[in-house]
Amino acid sequence: MPAAAPAAPHPQRWLILGVIMLAQLTVMLDNTVLGVAIPSLTRELHASTADIQWMINAYALVQSGLLLTAGNAADRYGRKKLLLIGLVLFGIGSLAAGLSQSSGQLIAARAGMGVGGALLITTTLAVVVQIFDDTERVKAIGIWSTVNSLGFAAGPLLGGVVLDHFWWGAIFLINIPVAVLALIAVAALVPESGTSRGVRPDPLGALLSTAGMTTVVYAIITGPEHGWGSAQVLLPAVAGVLVLGLFVWWELRVPHPMLDMHFFRDQRFVGAVGGVILVAFGMSGSLFLLTQHLQFVLGYGPLDAGLRTAPLAVAVVAINLSGVGARLIAKLGTPRAIGTGMTLVAAGLAAIALVGARGYTGMLFGLVVMGAGVALSAPAMANAIMSAIPPAKAGVGAGINGTLGEFGNGLGVAVLGAVLNSRFAALVPAAAAASAVSLPAALAAADGEAERLRIADAFAAGLETSQLAGAVAVLAGGLLAAFLLRRAERARRTDSEEVAATT
Repeated sequence: MPAAAPAAPHPQRWLILGVIMLAQLTVMLDNTVLGVAIPSLTRELHASTADIQWMINAYALVQSGLLLTAGNAADRYGRKKLLLIGLVLFGIGSLAAGLSQSSGQLIAARAGMGVGGALLITTTLAVVVQIFDDTERVKAIGIWSTVNSLGFAAGPLLGGVVLDHFWWGAIFLINIPVAVLALIAVAALVPESGTSRGVRPDPLGALLSTAGMTTVVYAIITGPEHGWGSAQVLLPAVAGVLVLGLFVWWELRVPHPMLDMHFFRDQRFVGAVGGVILVAFGMSGSLFLLTQHLQFVLGYGPLDAGLRTAPLAVAVVAINLSGVGARLIAKLGTPRAIGTGMTLVAAGLAAIALVGARGYTGMLFGLVVMGAGVALSAPAMANAIMSAIPPAKAGVGAGINGTLGEFGNGLGVAVLGAVLNSRFAALVPAAAAASAVSLPAALAAADGEAERLRIADAFAAGLETSQLAGAVAVLAGGLLAAFLLRRAERARRTDSEEVAATT
């Protein structure tokens, strides 16, 4: 039988939470830290736009494909054990990335880091669920979610600080001492949990989920490069969807599935799932574009560009670590907290589009509003997902949460990037052809200052359109998630009242 949740919270639970958050922070930083290094990589490794995309997306591609399998493995073989393995793999991948001498080597190293990252993301959240009881779990998940958002949003800032003093490889090498410290602390403090060896493994389910997710995310990533209607995109997209359909069919029939499909009958679960995807969609796509806009169009250096994206992270940390976020979630309830939070994220994106694309003041306002929305919605969504799943399946729950977040990240970069590129190409077709190599190349190839200004204005217009598209998607998702969660709560209350009336 699966290991049961502990009857009482672990006496060192807050110290353990600090240790695993250190590991989680490192993983999340690497989702966005490369954004400010794009000019350095273009210059020093002669990386093309396609190379840069793969340096960023190889990490997300491997991670998203393995998260569900990693979570299932953690539940079966032990979360502490898989957490230690993940730290080792992440450290080795970081060393290889920092010492890379070519674009191909860096892409391969980033893929290796994605394997370690998948193990870390799933095991950290599963351990949080394991060591905290119901009275403290919401607060602990809120801190976990805050660290996620902090790491994601602070990546450009950290990258800017490092690049201001060292070469680009240092943004990876700084992971190594953190991984070593976390390795020692996890070995000494974190209790083992999971190890449900009485349940038979599901190797075919693991293979199908990994292949299906990887193929679908690959299609999303390559869409802007090859065109959404091209065979290079449509074939893997269709193949991925078919494989995922086969995965669902298999999981409904196997006696011990790695993912119990009956979770999706819970509207609370489905609503939170949709929210996770769309918050990641808006946040990832926005930051990816903003770091380029700050450097290429507004002329900031890597450190200054990173500092100017930091208000998003500061807002998340201030609201959640002060306890304001947890109190608001308790007061509003999960459906309204998610709906309100995602509306704020959408409003922040719209503010960046309408008043922030041509200067920093409007961008600052939009980033703060986005941060407030993420601080409110992300913990509520993570808790809704984990509450709908038995503690013995916490690793799988964390895998679902992480998979959806990574899927949203890749979708945000691909779709919002494609919207920007489409608008940019419509305004300046000749510059768009040059930017197939890189945007700096398009600016460098411009004939005079007037042409460079026209290219910069076109990029700003593309940014405006893409952020508005992201705002609409996030707002629609927030309203839908709130509606589903609200309906699920009403259904549970009705069921409880009927049971009470018959006893």
